[in-house]
Amino acid sequence: MTTLAPHRIVPATERALKNRTSLSQTVSNTLTMAYRGLVKIRRTPEQLVDVTLQPIIFTLMFAYIFGGAISGDVQNYLPLLIPGILVQTVVTTSVVTGTQLREDMDKGVFDRFRSLPIARIAPLSGALLADTLRYTIATTLTFGMGFVMGYRPGGGVLAVIGAGLLVIVSSWAMSWIFAFFGVIARTAASVQGISMLALFPLTFLSNAFVPVDTLPDVLRWFAEINPISHLITAVRDLANSGAIGSDLFVSLAGAAVIVVIFAPLTVRAYMRKA
Repeated sequence: MTTLAPHRIVPATERALKNRTSLSQTVSNTLTMAYRGLVKIRRTPEQLVDVTLQPIIFTLMFAYIFGGAISGDVQNYLPLLIPGILVQTVVTTSVVTGTQLREDMDKGVFDRFRSLPIARIAPLSGALLADTLRYTIATTLTFGMGFVMGYRPGGGVLAVIGAGLLVIVSSWAMSWIFAFFGVIARTAASVQGISMLALFPLTFLSNAFVPVDTLPDVLRWFAEINPISHLITAVRDLANSGAIGSDLFVSLAGAAVIVVIFAPLTVRAYMRKA
């Protein structure tokens, strides 16, 4: 008579150790998931409508509607407008991170990832990394549209590149906020609704389109302390004159604070569901 060996119960701590991945594997899995995001964009290019058409339409619309009233003509308005349009476009684009994350979770995509021998954080970190391509496209098109309309940034090529990198880094930091919404929200529509409700006052009640000294007292006070205004001012200083002022350091510090606060919150909430 054959005696069956007793089934060994693996403790939870041991299972966790087996599922733990190394740093190099986590980085490799993240890059793979980022590539997946790029493949999705290639197969469904309509995902790029917001970062391709929005900067063109907004630049034309605001320049020719408000240019004469605010700065006398369109050419004088472009140094004020282009940095504002750039920040508004790229920052609002970061909302897509949260909505697509929620859609993937609703469709069960992340459930399939859970069964694979990959780092559990890779789908989240890969999505955040892939979205930097969207920010780069929006940044390039906004500066390109401004150049076509006659905008000539006085800071030079390197200063323009630095301004673009500043916007991309800041938007990537803000995408952690919307990724957190994407993890905890129930639907993708609610993620977009909550995010836009927060972003619209921040982008329009800023110095993006008009000088703050033309605003009423209460709105001027809000625009002056608005973190979006600091980012826009930093981009203007860099692109238009190559100057590095306090607003640049305020913007970088704000981005760092957002990542320090929301990255752990997002990862913790994601790990509970992944």
